[in-house]
Amino acid sequence: MLAWRALLGTYITVRELLAEELERERNLPLTWYELMLRLEHAPGHRLRMQDLAQGALLSKSGLTQAISAMELRGFVVREPVPGDRRGAYAQLTPLGRRTFRRAALVHLRGINRHFGQHLSAAEARAVAAGLGKAGRAAVGDKRWQLWDQAGLTL
Repeated sequence: MLAWRALLGTYITVRELLAEELERERNLPLTWYELMLRLEHAPGHRLRMQDLAQGALLSKSGLTQAISAMELRGFVVREPVPGDRRGAYAQLTPLGRRTFRRAALVHLRGINRHFGQHLSAAEARAVAAGLGKAGRAAVGDKRWQLWDQAGLTL
């Protein structure tokens, strides 16, 4: 329980700090950044909405609202999936990619400031190994690999 409470407390606290920094310095919600991260690492910088929803900390309607708002800002476009009337792709635009890269500098600096610099290299490897082991056990190797390919794990 000590490890679990430390994980949750650290995650919640650091995530709030990262969100504040992205909003203040780039006028970008952390949720949008996280969606952009997934799209940036996807083939062709696009994913089906249903695939983008996997792993997003949003409801279906929350994802739709976020993508709609991002579309209004010119960060993404939605395209129909050929042969699937209800399916849609979300694709990062060139403006979205530039915005993501600028935001990534703030985000990575914040991760280091609020998390990374407080761990030795050995501690960071141990945390990554332990959490990776638990994550793979919870979701399975295939899904964990999808997260890894999306840049969401080490």
